[in-house]
This record gives sequence, C-alpha cells and structure tokens, in this order.
Amino acid sequence: MLLHIPQVLSRDEVNHCRTLLADAQWADGKVTAGSQAEKRKNNYQLPEESAAAKELQKIVLDALGRSALFFSAALPKKIFPPLFNCYTGEANAFGNHVDNAVRTHRATGTHVRTDLSFTLFFCDPNEYEGGELVIEDTFGHQQVKLPAGDLVLYPSSSVHRVEPVTQGARIACFTWLESMVRETERRRLLFEMDAAIVKLRQNSGDTEDAVRFTSCYHNLLRMWANT
Repeated sequence: MLLHIPQVLSRDEVNHCRTLLADAQWADGKVTAGSQAEKRKNNYQLPEESAAAKELQKIVLDALGRSALFFSAALPKKIFPPLFNCYTGEANAFGNHVDNAVRTHRATGTHVRTDLSFTLFFCDPNEYEGGELVIEDTFGHQQVKLPAGDLVLYPSSSVHRVEPVTQGARIACFTWLESMVRETERRRLLFEMDAAIVKLRQNSGDTEDAVRFTSCYHNLLRMWANT
C-alpha cells in the first residue's frame, strides 16, 4: 500500500527544518547504504549524530505522533531514527534498490525490521527538477513528488529509486519502521476498517453498529498485533 499523508509538518515547521538544514554539514550518503544500494546511491546525507540531525529527528517524530492517519496506516512498533538527505549537483540520484530487511542503529544496537519506509519532503516540487521517487508495485511504477511537509508511506519490500535531480535541490527526511502488524494484507484491512469506522462515526455518531464495528477492529488488532 502506497499512501500520501498531507501536511505532516506545518509550513512553520518546514521553514524551521530548512533553516537547520541550510547550516548543516552534509556527508556522503553511501554511509547508510547496503551492499547493493551502495553501488547505486549518489547523494548527500546529514550525519546521524550531528546536533542538527538530533533536533530534526525530534521535530519529525513529534509530528508523526500527532498524525492519526500515519498511525492507522503504519501501526508503528519501532521507528528507526529519521535520516535526512539532499540530492543536488553531481550527487543527484539513487538507482533501483530494495531496502535492507533489518536496520541496526549503531549507537544503541537496536534492530528494526523494515516493514515500511517513508519519505517526508522539505522542498516543494517547483523548487527542483527531476527527483521523483519511483516505486514499483503490482500496479506498475508510481511516481511521487509531494509538497513540502507531505509524506509518502510505502512497503520497504518495493523496488524503488530517486530520479536524477537536474536543477535545484531535493531535500527530504526518510527512514524505516517496524509495524505491530507484520503482514501487509492484515495491515491494509485494519487501515480500511479504521477509515470506515471514522466515516461512520462522523455521519451517524456512536450508534450501536459503530460500537460493534469498532469492537471488531480492536479485537482483530488485539489478535494480530505484536507489541
């Protein structure tokens, strides 16, 4: 499931993040690439332990914690500390690759199974040319280039790439997460059921049917979740 989640960051938050990033010292993006991806990755990345990265991580994680849509779709158990990249100039693309199945945070030794990936955009589409995130799934190639503050959530198992940035700079946050519900189809079913419950309650209030439907959702989540 590929999901566009709008306005995860407010415009003020985007501007603050961009101010922090404007003064940051970028490093070679290959530092977090796996053996296959390293050969295809050509971008810049913010060092994970830098002061700017730490402040940006908190901003992003706080924003994710406020997003009911993100929680409903991802059902996150563990989120790898968010990373930040820049595509510009000669370091401007990332060829087809699949994310490693498990990411290990070097500072803590924490392992995260990568069920889902996301990209959170800091630049608007008209600020750079190229740079589309291309995700291959059963419906074909999906091209994603979103407004600043918006996020795309997609399966980490997907083959994906970032097209060359031919003008300007594409700056974004990205990372991976382990879901409480490992199976993609179960997670999709719960997401669709939750969306239907929200709409039912908005239209009809907390009727007996809405309560029963909500009970079914939580009992399925209780059955399938691994917390």
